[in-house]
Amino acid sequence: MVALFSVHRNVTFYEFIKISVYGSDTHVKSQGDKKLKYSEAAQGRIFVIRLEDGDIVHESIEAFAAEQSIRSAALIIIGGADKKSRLVVGPEDGRAEKIVPMTHILANVHEVAGTGTIFPDEDGKPVLHMHMACGRNNDSVTGCVRSGVKVWHIMEVVLFELINTSAKRSYDEATGFELLSP
Repeated sequence: MVALFSVHRNVTFYEFIKISVYGSDTHVKSQGDKKLKYSEAAQGRIFVIRLEDGDIVHESIEAFAAEQSIRSAALIIIGGADKKSRLVVGPEDGRAEKIVPMTHILANVHEVAGTGTIFPDEDGKPVLHMHMACGRNNDSVTGCVRSGVKVWHIMEVVLFELINTSAKRSYDEATGFELLSP
């Protein structure tokens, strides 16, 4: 049996339907011992963005989101990453108590394809979380762009704004990450 209920408070059936349609609250879907946290959102504006040579991906996209009053979004990106771009490619030890990130520096220009999300942090600032696959010849590396991926000539971004959602990034003391709280 699947149970669906509000995490924050008890609601009437009418409120539940309203919340489900308008995405104004977080829910948990229970299946056995597993709990899937989620909230609904609606699609807002769609932006087609061209990043220019030398732009730093996360800085440029977060600045654009702030200028356009975008709180939440899903994104896709393609183009080229310049040499010396930096990616976070995983923790040194995936189950260690203290998470130590590994960084990879691109030795040359790479073709890229990536996807990501934007959600506000606890201060309301839009924060990009994007992973990018970077390839050159027969080699490929995938990682998070947060350490500084620099655009080589251009990158094309399609940004799908998400509206009517209360999702945000909240600091998690155990990991040191700002984790999505739907």
